[in-house]
Amino acid sequence: MAPSRRQILLTGSALLGSGLLAACSSEGGTAPASSSPAGTPAPSSSSAAPAGPGPAGEPVAWPNTALVPHLFFHSLVVDPERAFDGDHKEAGYLDFMVTMDEFAAILPQLYAKGYVLVSPHELYEVGEDDVVRPKTLMVPENRTPLVFSLDDCSYYLYMEGDGFADRLIVDEDGRVRNEYTDADGTTHVGSYDMVPMLDDFLEEHPDFSLNGARGVLAMTGYEGVFGYRTSAREFGDSPTFDADVAAATEVADAMKATGWEFASHTWGHRTVPKLELDELQRDLELWHGEVEPILGPTDMMIYPFGADVARTGKYEADNERYQYMRSLGYRSFFLVDGTAKAWGQLEPGYYRGSRINVDGISLEAAISGKRPVLDEFFDSRSVLDPARPASIRGTQQSPAAPPGGQSGSASPSATG
Repeated sequence: MAPSRRQILLTGSALLGSGLLAACSSEGGTAPASSSPAGTPAPSSSSAAPAGPGPAGEPVAWPNTALVPHLFFHSLVVDPERAFDGDHKEAGYLDFMVTMDEFAAILPQLYAKGYVLVSPHELYEVGEDDVVRPKTLMVPENRTPLVFSLDDCSYYLYMEGDGFADRLIVDEDGRVRNEYTDADGTTHVGSYDMVPMLDDFLEEHPDFSLNGARGVLAMTGYEGVFGYRTSAREFGDSPTFDADVAAATEVADAMKATGWEFASHTWGHRTVPKLELDELQRDLELWHGEVEPILGPTDMMIYPFGADVARTGKYEADNERYQYMRSLGYRSFFLVDGTAKAWGQLEPGYYRGSRINVDGISLEAAISGKRPVLDEFFDSRSVLDPARPASIRGTQQSPAAPPGGQSGSASPSATG
């Protein structure tokens, strides 16, 4: 049975009280100077004339669409002073989030190295015969395709008051922006998380995207989406429920119109391999009943905690969880691997790809030399926010569950 709201909150309190914060339970340029929150360090401007990647050549076919790198983030810390304040949630924020300054420093380095954003749907296609086949991905010579994703853009209740954005909105100009409440209680509208920050960067550097691609948002549903409490199961009796669903739908429509895409992250942020089939069915029925009407249909499953139902082996005919997800229309599946630049499988029934976490865990691993994969993309030491404590990451040794979820893989890279 899916957890009730009371169970979610109690579970969350217990986890947070023991210093265990969700790897994936939080969840983008730079805010205009006029809306920068008081007392918050101004993030590095994404428009600060990054070194260009050099001239692009003629489009050439990428040799293997199963091997396209994929970076993912969680919600960005706007105010490090409030997020990294030494309380029981600090370790989780250090481990699983990066700050606005760090994200703003990463983007120009990716651009300068010649990376260009692509949609996962540029990598595979599903024929009328329901066979998944590789697409021919044409990329300008001297450019490297890259997929971006963001986990849990729900602005969960436990994040309130900790220096994160409150929600996504569509502003009066039709742009998707954040509302953010600063330490003084003043609400600002601007770019305070990955979505509007990346939109801002692409506005100035459109060649950082191929065919208008942005990124993929991996969405749960148990506390709603985009900061709106849209779960009928948990918040159906709220007087603002209908307005929340309408506002979230407006945000989703505006994002899709500009190239953003959505994936299922399960309704309750569940560790799929640990679920019995009937538990998985109940969870995904909730996702398709509550989340899909807002976001629209998707054929992408981004596994919570990166916990794949077949590890890195192939999906077999007797894998009942895979077969059930496939019956719902899923054709691409994403796990987490922070050790290799890219990994993937493209089989007649599906596409699978790995994602690399960009967070305190991976930054510390790169800087220490233990796992230098991020060095393929940017200089980890140079992007490090001076507001981050000297430890860089927190004290957690393995990812914990979000409120309402289940614990995931013991691998420190499995933070999806």
